[in-house]
Formats: sequence, structure tokens, C-alpha cells
Amino acid sequence: MKRVPHQFVSSPYHIFFKISLYVAKFHRRLFQQIGAGLAVIIIPAVLFFSCDSKEDGQSAPEELLLYCGAGIRPPADELIEVFGRDYGVKIFPDYAGSEVLLSKIKLVRRGDLYMPGDKHYVEQAAQADMILSRRTVCYWVPTILVRKGNPKKIHGLEDLLKPGIKLGLGEPEACAIGRTSKQILEKNNITREDIKKNLMFQSLTVNELGMQIQAQALDAVIVWDAIARYYSDYGDEIPMPPEKNVISTVDIGVLKFTEHQELAEKFVDFVTSEKGRRIFNKHNYSIEPPE
Repeated sequence: MKRVPHQFVSSPYHIFFKISLYVAKFHRRLFQQIGAGLAVIIIPAVLFFSCDSKEDGQSAPEELLLYCGAGIRPPADELIEVFGRDYGVKIFPDYAGSEVLLSKIKLVRRGDLYMPGDKHYVEQAAQADMILSRRTVCYWVPTILVRKGNPKKIHGLEDLLKPGIKLGLGEPEACAIGRTSKQILEKNNITREDIKKNLMFQSLTVNELGMQIQAQALDAVIVWDAIARYYSDYGDEIPMPPEKNVISTVDIGVLKFTEHQELAEKFVDFVTSEKGRRIFNKHNYSIEPPE
């Protein structure tokens, strides 16, 4: 039986992601009400979780901080390893839901690279004047993942509304798959009320949805196609027709407040090179726009 990669194993940072989601919704209001003093508490805490601590006074010019959508972790881990080996660079990845990461970047205003699960978040960062440059790296096709053997006979979006179906979706305000799933439901005239009775679980990352199928806790989830293939020993993929689907484009951006712009751009060059594209393809991520 294929072992689920360690990248998708649940992490003790799950609680921190929930805290970050709270910050994503309310940090502006809190700063207005309480003032800059709150930043003295929150920012050091966020920085502590963002990367390994350094000794006082120790400079690390050959280090980068990458904010990366959790669903991109399998190829990202390999890209970081290969780039580090080839160029002698240490990259510290911060994996979380795309919206959570965007909120963190706005709050701490540090780091070098941002690669969320959909270009929408890079566009949001650019509108906030936080992006120097950006490039497309891969594409995702949302798909329905059901328990192995499809015991509930789910063949399309409409079947997710059948009585007794236990459904899981991403949280729209935390991760890219949640936002995209919401768009798919709206595109197919499925309202929140329609789906609410069957919605048993909302995740902060796409990876958690696959783990729910592995644990046989749910009957169906909506995930990226690449994620569904990691869980092929535990679930079956039910593709959605193109006219009912919403394709996601994944971009990587160099952050405007990077202190290592040349090095960050070199990593983007590597990620989008033929060598980098082969790594994405190896992990079942589409490197060409789906037809």
C-alpha cells in the first residue's frame, strides 16, 4: 500500500493556523481598537513560527523565507532541497493556507517569496504593494475525492446534496481550495443552504481533506487533482466537467520587502525552469494550462 507522504501528516501547528485565521479576519480591527501595542505581542509570536531562530548578531545572507500554500508542499520540499544543494542556499518554508499566509505577510512585512495555492492571493498582495515580480508555476484542477470504491455512488456535484452524504470542504477564508470550491458551487447554482446539511468538516488546508478520506471519516471532499492522486490508495477521483469547474493558476511572487532580491529571483528562475517544471510534473502538478 502506498504510504501517504510525510508532507500531509497533521502538524502541531494546526492550532497556530487557527489563530492565524482569526488574525486574518480581525487583525485590522484589533489594531484600530487596541493600538500599536498589540503588534509588540503578535509580531514576535508570528516570527517565532515563521522560521528557525537565529543566534543574536548572526547574519545569514544566503537564506530565504518562502510563504507557501500547504497543498504545494510535496514539490516545494523537493525544489527547496535541490536549489539548496545546487546553490548553497537555505530556504525556510512556512506552509499554511493561502489566506492565512497573506494575512501574516501583511502583518509582519518580512520574507522573500510567496507561493500560494492560487494567483488570486498574489494579486491581492500586489494590490497591497507587496510584490516586486511574479510568475506562473503550475495549474490545479479541482476534483471530487470519494472513499475507495465510492460506496455512496457519488458521480458529480449534484450527488453531494444527497441525504446522508458526509462532505468536507476547505474554509474559504483560510485556503485556496476553500475559495475555489465556493466558486464552483456558485457556478453550479448550489447555495450554502443547499450544502450546509451535509457539510461535516471545513479544513484550513487542502491536505486535511485528503486525510479525512484516508481515515474514512467523510464520504467526499473537493481537492486539487494532484492531492487526490496522493490518496489514490484510499479514495477514488471523480472529475468534474470543464464547464462546471474552476481551474486554479499557481503563481510565485518576490516580496517587495525582501533583503535578498537577486537570490529570491534566482529561486523563481529555478522553479520555472525545465528542471523545476519536471519536479512539479513528478508530483502530478500540471505545468501546462488544462484544456
